[in-house]
Amino acid sequence: MKKLVAHLYGDKHIWTVIFLLALFSFVPVYSASTNLVYTVGTGKSTFSYLFKHFFHLSVGFTLLYLVHRLEYRYFRSIAILMMPVATVLLFFTLIQGKTIGGANASRWLDIGFVQIQPSAIAAIVLLAYVAQYLVSIQDKKVEFWPSALELWLPVVIVVGLILPANFSTAAIIFLMVVGLAFIGKYPWKYLLAIGFAGIAFVALFILAAKTLPEGTMPNRVDTWISRIDRFANADEGGKDLYQVDNAKIAIASGGLFGKGPGKSIQKNFLPQSSSDFIYAIIVEEYGLLGGLTILFLYLYLFFRFLIAAHKAPTLFGKLLVIGLGIYFISQALINMGVAVSLLPTTGQTLPLISSGGTSIWMTCVSLGVILSVTKKEQEIQKQEMERLEEEERMQEELKRINEIRQEQGLAN
Repeated sequence: MKKLVAHLYGDKHIWTVIFLLALFSFVPVYSASTNLVYTVGTGKSTFSYLFKHFFHLSVGFTLLYLVHRLEYRYFRSIAILMMPVATVLLFFTLIQGKTIGGANASRWLDIGFVQIQPSAIAAIVLLAYVAQYLVSIQDKKVEFWPSALELWLPVVIVVGLILPANFSTAAIIFLMVVGLAFIGKYPWKYLLAIGFAGIAFVALFILAAKTLPEGTMPNRVDTWISRIDRFANADEGGKDLYQVDNAKIAIASGGLFGKGPGKSIQKNFLPQSSSDFIYAIIVEEYGLLGGLTILFLYLYLFFRFLIAAHKAPTLFGKLLVIGLGIYFISQALINMGVAVSLLPTTGQTLPLISSGGTSIWMTCVSLGVILSVTKKEQEIQKQEMERLEEEERMQEELKRINEIRQEQGLAN
């Protein structure tokens, strides 16, 4: 075990929480999979879903390990090279995306041997691209139109391609980019203009989607509006509140200590019990204490991300940690907020716990990037400590030489 830990670089607190969340995920995923096998009938056995989750986590942690060994400065070039790839994947997803696991959204792309969710890839790539661009202009005078072409045009393309099928992800990515731009000291007057332009763009998209004949353009505008309307008028009830009502029942029946691992009842009624609403199953089985423990782990990760950003040796490292870290935490808080009915249904997964493929892999990649930044920070601290220790040795050696000379002078 010590040999294994010795090969894991970076913030050990982050590593510990990552392992705890991943290990814990097997029990709720296995428990919730009974719904998919016996109720929905989409699998041969619960063990097949458990093995699938193990495979996805194994691939994810392999990617995490490989990425965290890289020097984080290389991600500047990688982000630039990957932007066209991510954009092409999003374009093909928009025109021929698939629905997976009963999710009512064309967010997946079938590439033959595996289905991927390009929006998860694009989010990481775009945030890294924005970070490297902000670093490139930190000592320059920023003009609106050149920056609009180099920074905001790629943002508009990526967010615009994600928007029709996944409003929540598009909104989170756009807000993350605006936040990064603010931290990177992009002129605030330009940011205001971009913010208003973003609102106008969404309004025009919704207007076009509602005006044009049905099927003219791929969109889920009616789904967004109905979800917000259901959330705002939850007291009126209705069949459309099926998932939300069952999530409430699961949380309410969990009590303080829960029913116990695998003993959830509502998992048999929640269609997305192993992904979007897995937090409700966790609270039902582990109670309020279990739910708060999971919340604490994510908040502790957020705290470590803030420390890592503060100690990052460069602006690029700081922006990477802030962008990727807050995006990770936002997904977790939104998922939990939806489960406890604080937010309308969005489709965001609970990172490292919900079942999934691309989402788990990209989460691990983003954590690997963050750990790469903390690794560099620790290397610098280690070098500084070695320098101080060398100076102390030199001082002691000089002191010893002076004492010898004094003794020789006295003897003469």
